[in-house]
Amino acid sequence: MDIQLYTIHVVPFVIIVYAIFVLFIRPTRAVWLASLAGGLVMALINALIDLLAYYASWWHYTASGLILRLPLPFYLTPMLIYGGVVYMLIWRFSHGPQQRSRRWLVWIFLIGVPLIGFGRDLLDVVVTNSSYLVWSSALAGPIDFVLWLGMFFAGYAVFRIMTRRSQSVSV
Repeated sequence: MDIQLYTIHVVPFVIIVYAIFVLFIRPTRAVWLASLAGGLVMALINALIDLLAYYASWWHYTASGLILRLPLPFYLTPMLIYGGVVYMLIWRFSHGPQQRSRRWLVWIFLIGVPLIGFGRDLLDVVVTNSSYLVWSSALAGPIDFVLWLGMFFAGYAVFRIMTRRSQSVSV
């Protein structure tokens, strides 16, 4: 039931926020597809590590309605927001006439998003105990930190490769 409620109430909001960012950023089709591919890589790595963490007893989810022990609708946020929107913002701020003056903002996204993702998990699990996520091992925190770094930069690598290919093909 928890996953169904999340799907009904949160997923449409995530999609609307994503659509608003796409409308205002106005990425090229290649950048938009690359950001979706990078976000998809991010979400797949997240899901695979969550599955591994369940079987290795590092952490698990307590929500009802899990599919294969995974909260599948939860992965839409890393795909569209932490991945897709952030990659498009990095692209927007690293291209254009004011590229040099906005370089600091790109660095904030590259450093801040993995830190915010891990910080959110840490706050939910350790401090407030208000999450469906339960850390079952002392290794859960360090592994989650490495997970956020790995999945964000793996998605960013896919995004960069795809945008470079599209730029070399169109030139």
